[in-house]
Amino acid sequence: MAASRVDVEEIRGQLEDCLSKLGFEVYPLKVGWYNSLLPPSLRLAYPDDSLAMVVLSTPSMFEQAFLPFLEERGCQGLSDPIDQCVKHCVTSAVSQCFPGQEVDVRYDYELLPSRKPKFLAQTAAHVSGAAFYYQQSDVRDQPWAEKKIFGVCVHPRFGGWFAIRALLVFGGVMVGSEMEQPVPPDCVPSREGRIQLLEAFNFHWQDWRYRDIIRPVQTYSQKQKDYFSTLPAKRFDLLKTWGLIPKNKNTQ
Repeated sequence: MAASRVDVEEIRGQLEDCLSKLGFEVYPLKVGWYNSLLPPSLRLAYPDDSLAMVVLSTPSMFEQAFLPFLEERGCQGLSDPIDQCVKHCVTSAVSQCFPGQEVDVRYDYELLPSRKPKFLAQTAAHVSGAAFYYQQSDVRDQPWAEKKIFGVCVHPRFGGWFAIRALLVFGGVMVGSEMEQPVPPDCVPSREGRIQLLEAFNFHWQDWRYRDIIRPVQTYSQKQKDYFSTLPAKRFDLLKTWGLIPKNKNTQ
């Protein structure tokens, strides 16, 4: 099935109608843009012209989707509650918008049998134009010598106060040259700013500093900060204190 540019915007619009009110954003990309940056072992096994969508969560997702999800459904088993919520929201949107259509949904927390991630979230966000992926190679005359420095994405509106949650590949939808690859907004253009960002992310990530590398339009609420500042093993206990998990529920 071939898709025109109008069809791409229609598909994106359908997803956004379901997901934006829950605090998510959706950005289209072509599989070829993503695959061109990766070695064969990490590429998606789809034609270059296949349509994909990357799904981000914004700061409002916590209050608009996560807390209501827990109040209505609670946690099932011992998997991460945020992951459960995201999966519920995305699969519900796909089922509602594209019934019977082939959609390969991959989540940021999923691994292949090889233990490699099912998709590289930051690469997908970068090529879709959603967020700029700043890496060690983006710094001229880098000061770290041979030290490995991990990269990080910056959103043009939320800075670092967001997360890349899922990639949807529409295996039967092909798009042509009319879909042009966007350039992600370069929010941190200076060498000094990029050094500050990467050092804050790599060496001081616990204090949230890197997330404020630009002035964000919205940040995580205090309740959300409390949740993500809590060690994963202790988060069920925190949710109990909030009354979102029965105190007698076994979470060991």
